[in-house]
Amino acid sequence: MANGYTEVVETAREYYNSKDADNFYFHIWGGNDIHIGIYDSDQEPIADASRRTVEKIAELLPDLDENSRILDIGSGYGGAARYLADRHGCRVTALNLSETENERARTMNREAGLDHLIEVMDGSFEDIPCDDNSFDVAWSQDAILHSGRRKQVIKEVARVLKPGGSFVFTDPMQADDCPPGVLQPVLDRIHLESLGSPGFYTQACRENGLKLIRFADCTEQLGRHYQRVHDALVENEGDLKGKVSDEYINRMLKGLKHWVEASDKGYLSWGILQFKKVQ
Repeated sequence: MANGYTEVVETAREYYNSKDADNFYFHIWGGNDIHIGIYDSDQEPIADASRRTVEKIAELLPDLDENSRILDIGSGYGGAARYLADRHGCRVTALNLSETENERARTMNREAGLDHLIEVMDGSFEDIPCDDNSFDVAWSQDAILHSGRRKQVIKEVARVLKPGGSFVFTDPMQADDCPPGVLQPVLDRIHLESLGSPGFYTQACRENGLKLIRFADCTEQLGRHYQRVHDALVENEGDLKGKVSDEYINRMLKGLKHWVEASDKGYLSWGILQFKKVQ
């Protein structure tokens, strides 16, 4: 294990630290919010749809205030952390494995005047460097898939949540009835052996004292998002010259099509899952 990280997590860390990935996600995927969007139209800007996802998740947590402590695992550029800190005045710990993304996040936090409310922490969600029972909310957007030990991630989240606390997250998942083997092109592209599923996460959370409150199924947005990113990459390819390599762009375009095809065939699932830590 490099830097104490498992091989799968270290692979993700190296990827998101790369110049190609950093510039792609910052300039194409949306910059603030690098996760799947909820779209009103197929032509909507990625950043607008991605911010709508943050807003939809936050609506499930109506009691946030300046006394709330939130942990965002796999926090990327910190868009959700800034939204929550700005809107509710709560304190957010943003845990993320990419030092490159974290430096961008710290800069944007300072520029927004929110760095006093947000702590950006380098680290892995497989071993959360925080005390037991210390957060009111654990939050994650499309990050847990990058762990090869997802049950360990759930165990860690349950450990650091206060009794009665909420765990709310999204993750690209395989459908519960996905046939074996059909996701191999997707898995090969992201260097994973599997994806979680709604059933998997529900069971893993139950085993760790987390009760399912809701699963807002938004699976139709998954393929829509990856198609939108594909189209935006094609439209802006010329502007990325010198920032993102041709090899990376070609691999990304191919990988995005795999996601769209798998979604169109009903092999994937995506939505907002919310759990509550049993008292």
